[in-house]
Amino acid sequence: MRNSFVELNGRERAIALLDQGSSQEFLGPFEELMSPYLMPQGIVPQSDDGVILMRGQLDGQEAIVISIEGDFQGGGIGEVSGAKIVAALGKALEENEAGNRVYPIIIFDTGGVRLQEANYGLLSISEIQNMIIALRGHVPVIGLVPGLVGSFGGMSITSAVTSYLIATNRARVGLNGPQVIEQEAGVREFDSSDQALIWDTIGVNQKAKTGLVDEVVEDDIATIRQTIEKVITNPPKNFRSRQLDRFLGLLEVIDFEAPLTPDQYADLFAKTTADKVFDYPLATAGEKDQSAGRGYSWFSRLTGIPHPTSSVPSVLAADVEQNGQKRRYLAVVPNKTNRFHRVRNGEVGLQEGFVLAKYIWQAIEEDKDKAEKRPIMLVIDVPSQAYGYKEELIGIHLALAASADAYATARQMGHPVIGLIVGNAISGAFLAHGLQSNRLIALDDKAINVQAMSKESAARVTLRTVEEIDAASAKVPAIAYDIRSFQKLGALYDLLTVDNADEPTEADVAKLLAKAQEAIDSLGDDATDLTFRYTNPQAVSFGRVETNKVRNRLDEVWQ
Repeated sequence: MRNSFVELNGRERAIALLDQGSSQEFLGPFEELMSPYLMPQGIVPQSDDGVILMRGQLDGQEAIVISIEGDFQGGGIGEVSGAKIVAALGKALEENEAGNRVYPIIIFDTGGVRLQEANYGLLSISEIQNMIIALRGHVPVIGLVPGLVGSFGGMSITSAVTSYLIATNRARVGLNGPQVIEQEAGVREFDSSDQALIWDTIGVNQKAKTGLVDEVVEDDIATIRQTIEKVITNPPKNFRSRQLDRFLGLLEVIDFEAPLTPDQYADLFAKTTADKVFDYPLATAGEKDQSAGRGYSWFSRLTGIPHPTSSVPSVLAADVEQNGQKRRYLAVVPNKTNRFHRVRNGEVGLQEGFVLAKYIWQAIEEDKDKAEKRPIMLVIDVPSQAYGYKEELIGIHLALAASADAYATARQMGHPVIGLIVGNAISGAFLAHGLQSNRLIALDDKAINVQAMSKESAARVTLRTVEEIDAASAKVPAIAYDIRSFQKLGALYDLLTVDNADEPTEADVAKLLAKAQEAIDSLGDDATDLTFRYTNPQAVSFGRVETNKVRNRLDEVWQ
């Protein structure tokens, strides 16, 4: 076999990491578990859907290697490929909970969401993140970025919640690909034809200098195996996605009005410590903001705080007594004077991700010794994540991972996490603020969009026109942007009709609060996980049929 790991295909990589003769593949190509959504769009599917699951031994230790095939649809995650990853991690979790150590290794060669199955990709990626966060309490979850595609989109957020991230020096890691940043923010913000700029910003050598990659290794199979064995022997104790104070300290000293080179940022990172502990007060009443948007209006009405404001104006948090229990409400809102230019319209950016995480961890800490954990209520109206050069340089994918980690941990520790979709829920912003919810409730409103990317950017990446995307969404609801199509996937607890989605009436608020209480009461045995998404009637009959096929088949063959 060749020594170059990068030059191997996904299956060869999985085999190469395991001890010779120990490999056993699950749900391989002869199972023919493949996406049914590609052929209707004129795309030839692959019989393993671009994900290889290989169990065996690594230096005598039981391991499961999950290898994403970058050569198929850019390693994009759809329903079947995502379900394979989630199911395999779930089996590893079961083994570890039973006292049988199985070490998960994920090979990230992926552009993130498969845009031809957009919302399936978002759902799957959030479920992968949930499993990784649960597994980290038992064994290190090791990520490896070999370098053909890199690790982008929602899967860059996923790579940031692994216990340890290894990369070859040919790899790149970033939330937003160069073309997408150029499409959304303009060529002056990021020139996607400037290769030197790309490598200096999202190349792994830069990421290793700034805490976003743990180790860069030679493109050599033996070296990569040795590095993984070292991590298994000496697992890391401090997860990157929980180093909030260090990154908040960095954001405090960076001048977002001035240029910032990769070398300057690396130097700042090296000098910054986590000595300062950041603590943010809850929202208080302020002056009326006419441009604050729908999420702001709903947060105000649900919490009873008139014109809420906080020390970080784009993130609102409040504790409210409702139905005899304390609840923590959280929202990301527009702020037209935000010093972070790319988040002035309510986007989730660097500061938003880390500050949300701070508020969630505060609630976790305050409730850790209580039998009943307070519900965490997410008011969701997020148009996207931030698109910008500085965001990618500093690591917006980590900021969003910090928030996702905190929400998932809260839920796994017994906090009901209830997402209230009152406005848009787009892309990485939705992964950071919404998709780790036990239950999602949405307003039945035509103005609400749920998707992985704007139509213009999706068209550019998939080499289609906007009209072609709209035509395809009639055949594949996961591509559509409207909330009713999202409901068809089984992702929602309920869809709620109100009189005024922009300025809710007293009756509208009462209706949403009643539905939220019903959602909390419904949790039962799945109070800490995300299984509702594929076990509810809509999911079983239509929305997650392929997911359940994958899960049932892996149950049958896992040994």
